[in-house]
Amino acid sequence: MVSAFTIYDLVFLVIFTLAVTIFLYTHRKNLKREGILYLYRTSFGINFIEKFTKRFSKILKPSQYIVILSGYFLMVSMVWLLLKVAWIYITSPIAASALKVPVIFPLVPYLPDLFKIDFLPSFNFTYWILIIAVLAIPHEFAHGIFARLNNIRIHSTGFGFLGPFLAAFVEQDEKDMGKSSRFAQLSVLAAGTFANVLTLILFAFIFWIFFISAFTPVGLNFTGYSSAVLNTSDLNLPDTFSLDNDLLRVEANGKAYIIPSQNLKQTLENNLSYILVFDDAPAINVGLGVSDTEELLSRQVAISTINGEKVTSYESLASILSAHSPGDNVTITTISRDSVRTNNIERETYNLELGERDGKAFLGIKISNPKPTGILGGIYSSIGKIKDPLIFFDSNLGSFGWFIYYFLWWTVLILASVALVNMLPVGIFDGGRFFYLTIWALTGSEKVGKAAFTASTWLILGIVAAMMVKWLLIFI
Repeated sequence: MVSAFTIYDLVFLVIFTLAVTIFLYTHRKNLKREGILYLYRTSFGINFIEKFTKRFSKILKPSQYIVILSGYFLMVSMVWLLLKVAWIYITSPIAASALKVPVIFPLVPYLPDLFKIDFLPSFNFTYWILIIAVLAIPHEFAHGIFARLNNIRIHSTGFGFLGPFLAAFVEQDEKDMGKSSRFAQLSVLAAGTFANVLTLILFAFIFWIFFISAFTPVGLNFTGYSSAVLNTSDLNLPDTFSLDNDLLRVEANGKAYIIPSQNLKQTLENNLSYILVFDDAPAINVGLGVSDTEELLSRQVAISTINGEKVTSYESLASILSAHSPGDNVTITTISRDSVRTNNIERETYNLELGERDGKAFLGIKISNPKPTGILGGIYSSIGKIKDPLIFFDSNLGSFGWFIYYFLWWTVLILASVALVNMLPVGIFDGGRFFYLTIWALTGSEKVGKAAFTASTWLILGIVAAMMVKWLLIFI
């Protein structure tokens, strides 16, 4: 069913498209077609760039070193990230299937909906147009400010139009740019992504303040039932059993386990040596939070209360369970959310008898908190400090709170992505010329710089092409 907001958003898209069409028609004398874009040039913002540059020149001059260093950091980080992602994407049997969207595809409104990427929140047109402004305006003005700082003239500012889709630009004098020192050119090229990084920091702070103010922990997420991996040969299967049942109870090494029937069927049919089994524990026996074991993979499920006591952290769960003994009867309330697309919370109540493990009360759930390393690990860790992935949160502001939350979420994600991608040493990005100037400076040869620039461009395009071939083989 289409939500009321989706209807509003689509109406807004139509109105905005009509407004852009009317604007282009009434200002057609100022339009110039370049490639697939229509460019509308104006002098808007040039005075601001001039005044800002003159007023803060004493700060901007030394800051060029930081700007250039940030450019190198982003370039190295993105090349490393691209190589790592490409390796996983090409060699993994499931990565491309899970991602679904082609590796080269413009970020358009409703992209997650078009490709049915259920683990991403909706990306509506309202988000898109606001984020474009947040992204493009600081980026382009930063290019202009550092250009004027180095006495590079600016001819115009303006917007590029491709239907309802917009792009901003600051048009500098290319002759002045070419005559400037390599240091000056590097600072101008890296200024846009540096502005994106500063904007990212600002919005990450806003995101954090909003989240801690508007959201409350209401449960502890669990991702599965306690499990083990056994040798298939260790299973004591009954002489006769039915694979029609969802779950089968078996024994192995003197202990009782539960196996989803489909898992057992696939293991036996493929003659696999190992099999994943679940502990014969209270949680799985009552189907805590789900109707079947596979549902835990597609829903966010959490324990909200045990005998009326709130569970809002791993520590609170451990404390409550430690106060009980094996065999105690407890009432557990679970809360669940189907996906990031829905904000409605479903509640279920279960009565169960706690099991025993090592003499203590045992529930039999799995709570996992993966901690990746490297650059990705740092990003996940930073996000985790804003929203702990183990905790089930709910908005104090209802749907409006989630609307703002996902707007800020997408803003932070896109700002980070653009800052990184734009510094790739590829011809179409700022990083391409940045890399060319760097190699030229290091070798003292412009010819070597151009050769390195060409080689890096084709190498990266080749990597992306290989990823696209993998996607085509799966989905076409």
